[in-house]
Amino acid sequence: MATKARAPATAPLKGRGAASYVPGRFETATTHAEDDGWDSLQRRDETDPDPHPDTRVHEERARSVVSRNDSPDIGFSQSVNPYRGCEHGCVYCFARPSHAYLNLSPGLDFETRLFAKTNAAERLRAEFSRKGYRCSPIALGINTDAYQPIERRYRITRSLIEVMAEYRHPFSLITKNALVTRDLDLLAPLAEQRLATVYFSVTSLDNRLSAKMEPRASAPHARLRAMRELAAAGVPVGVMMAPVIPALNDHELEAILDAAYTAGARAAGHVLLRLPHELKDVWREWLQLHHPDRAAHVMSLVRQMRGGRDYDSAFGSRMRGEGPFADLIAQRFERTRRRLGFTRLPALDTTLFRTPAASGDQGQLF
Repeated sequence: MATKARAPATAPLKGRGAASYVPGRFETATTHAEDDGWDSLQRRDETDPDPHPDTRVHEERARSVVSRNDSPDIGFSQSVNPYRGCEHGCVYCFARPSHAYLNLSPGLDFETRLFAKTNAAERLRAEFSRKGYRCSPIALGINTDAYQPIERRYRITRSLIEVMAEYRHPFSLITKNALVTRDLDLLAPLAEQRLATVYFSVTSLDNRLSAKMEPRASAPHARLRAMRELAAAGVPVGVMMAPVIPALNDHELEAILDAAYTAGARAAGHVLLRLPHELKDVWREWLQLHHPDRAAHVMSLVRQMRGGRDYDSAFGSRMRGEGPFADLIAQRFERTRRRLGFTRLPALDTTLFRTPAASGDQGQLF
C-alpha cells in the first residue's frame, strides 16, 4: 500500500509537530514530489500536506486492552492505552512508529488520524474478571497520552479509572495534560488507598520551545499548576523529564526538577531522546525547520550517546545512553535529585484487589 505523496517540508505546520507524511517502514511503495522545472513545487497541489490538517477519530472495538511486557528497563509489566495516535503532536514521541502498523504515516497521520477504543472499560472489566487473573499495577496511557485533547469528548480514560476503582486495582499514569485534574474526584480517594499515582512529563519550561515540540499538550505552567492541585488533594505526584535532548533542553534539567518539586512532585526520572525507526526522519525534519543552526550539533551529540548511531535499542542503555555526555546528564540529574530531596512515590497496593459480585448475585439459600 502506498503512502500519501510526500512533498518536501519547507515550513512548519501551525499546531502540529510533524511537517509531512513520513512513510511507514512497511509500505511497499511510496511517492515523492519532484520539481519538474516549472516551479511545480512552489505551487500548492495534492502532494502538499494540508496547512491546517484536521483531526479525525476512528472509533474501534478492541479485542483486548491490557498489554504485557518483561522489559528490564520499564518498571511495570502491564499497561493500557485508551487511544492509538496522539493529538499532542510531540515531535519526539517514541510511539510514532507504531502508526506504521496501520499503514499510516508516523509523521502527520500519527497526530491527525486517531483511534479511540470505545469499549476499553468493558474489555478491562472482562480481563479483571477472568479466572486466574493476577493483580499487578497497570500503567495507564504509556504509548499515547491518556489525557490527550479527545479525552475531553470520549472520556475513555475516566471510564477505565472507574473500573480500577470498582475492582480496587492499582495503577499509575503519566500525562502532559492538565485535563487530569478533571478526574480528581476519582483519583484522590484511590490515592488515599495507595491505588493511584500520577507522573507529569515536563520537557521544557520555555513556552516557545514547548509549543514547537509538543504543540497541543498543556503549556508548562499549566502542568505545574495541575501538579500542585493533585498534590494538594493527596495524590502522589512525580515528574519525568522525557526526553532530555542534548543542546536543546538539557540545560533546563535542574530548573525543571526545581519547579516540579516546588509544585509538589516527590519522585523524578529522566529519559534520553530515543529515535526508533521512522522517528529519526520526523525528528531530523523538525530540527531543520525549527533549529537549522544547531541541527548538526544536536545529532552529533545524539550519536555520541548511542554508540555512533541515531538509536540503540539495547536494554540497559536505550533509556540512559552511554558515553561522556550521557554520563554527565545522569550525574547532573542525580545530584539535583538528592539536593532537592526527591525520593520515591508510595508503593501501590495490590492486596485490595477484588472481583465484585455480579449485580443481583446473592448466592443460594438452599
